[in-house]
Amino acid sequence: MLKVLIVEDEKPALENLILKLESMSLDINVVATMSSIKETISWFNHNKQPDLILMDIHLTDGLSFGIFEATTITVPVIFITAYDEFMIRAFEYNAIDYILKPIDDNRLMEALKKYYFLQKHFIGNYSSMLTSLKEKNQKRNRIIIRKGMEFQSIKTDDIACFYTEHKLIFSVDKDSKKYLTETRNLSELIEELDENKFFRVNRKYIVNVNYIKRFLPAEKSKVVIELTVPINEEIVVSQENSAEFKNWMNGI
Repeated sequence: MLKVLIVEDEKPALENLILKLESMSLDINVVATMSSIKETISWFNHNKQPDLILMDIHLTDGLSFGIFEATTITVPVIFITAYDEFMIRAFEYNAIDYILKPIDDNRLMEALKKYYFLQKHFIGNYSSMLTSLKEKNQKRNRIIIRKGMEFQSIKTDDIACFYTEHKLIFSVDKDSKKYLTETRNLSELIEELDENKFFRVNRKYIVNVNYIKRFLPAEKSKVVIELTVPINEEIVVSQENSAEFKNWMNGI
């Protein structure tokens, strides 16, 4: 039986969600329902972790992300909210899916199936997977990208470059497709990538060595990189990074 905790502060929304779960041909037990950050933290401090959490983001006393900052949660979360502005941030807090209200039955079923897939794939030990992914020196071999209203996981080896634009992070894959990428900033991202494959050439770009077609000398000891995929602007290795970049290329 799947033990589910629901965190939702709107009674009609809570009742609707419970009815949807009951109508599905799944063995689900709603172990408790919470309506605030304070109440949820107290519950986790006195109860065993459920198997899965269905959680709204806007609660009576703030954003539900505060729950994760006050207590240790080692189980996956499906966020259910009326706002799409928190999608990127949600995946920093155990999220496996993000559903927008009003809840579509098929969309909810897809999210639950994703949980069962992860449970089977990781032999039910999801907490160990979360711990592994959050290790400081863990090097990413996959990354989450946004495709329309959906999220997908793709191999970092298939990414030619990452870049920042209007405070958002984008990636360009081997087929020249551009995606909004699930990461906070380039400084954190480069620490999580394999240093033998990825290099931050300037404040805006991180490039993958396997997609560097050639690089050319430029003025003031700078270097211009040409990738195997088309980019709308010239990628220039800054003067302070050019020597390190050449050494990195020599070491590949």
